[in-house]
This record gives sequence, C-alpha cells and structure tokens, in this order.
Amino acid sequence: MNIYVGNLSPEVKEEDLNELFSQHGKVSSAKVIRDMFTQESRGFGFVEMPAQAEAMKAIETLNTFDLKGKKLVVNEARPPREKRGGGGRGGGGGRR
Repeated sequence: MNIYVGNLSPEVKEEDLNELFSQHGKVSSAKVIRDMFTQESRGFGFVEMPAQAEAMKAIETLNTFDLKGKKLVVNEARPPREKRGGGGRGGGGGRR
C-alpha cells in the first residue's frame, strides 16, 4: 500500500521515514519529495508497505505523530491523476 506522509519538517530524510514506519511492519520504500532545483524537501513524501494490515495500522498510529517538531499527516495515497487526453481549446463560434 502506498502511504502519503505530509507536514514533514525540512530535516526529515528517507531514513527517518523508513525507521519510523518499520516499527509497524515491512517497508518497501520511503521517499521524501524534493524540489527539482534546490533539492530542499517539499514537506511531504511517500512510504510503500506491502502488507495492507500493517500499512493501515501505521496510518492509524502515525497520523498526528510528532516527528522533529511537526505533527505528521498520514493517510492512504491517492492514485495519480490520469493523463487527460485532448487538449487545445474548445470550439468557439465564428464571427458573423
């Protein structure tokens, strides 16, 4: 299960998330999302846990958990938005 972790302190690293979530079960991956140019944390990340029961327990336990001075927001990650087809402008009426 993919888990969203928000309201991260700038000091939080992938290792911190991995260690924290590992207390509740097996962690496949932990990623802090960083700005493409500055490499500074954007304040959120994702943790992947293969066992749904363990992931649900981690979400329940760690939501509002204080990590490095900030209360985490932890919930099931939403699936990525599907690419929207088409594009361009809608048809408009012509001048008369």
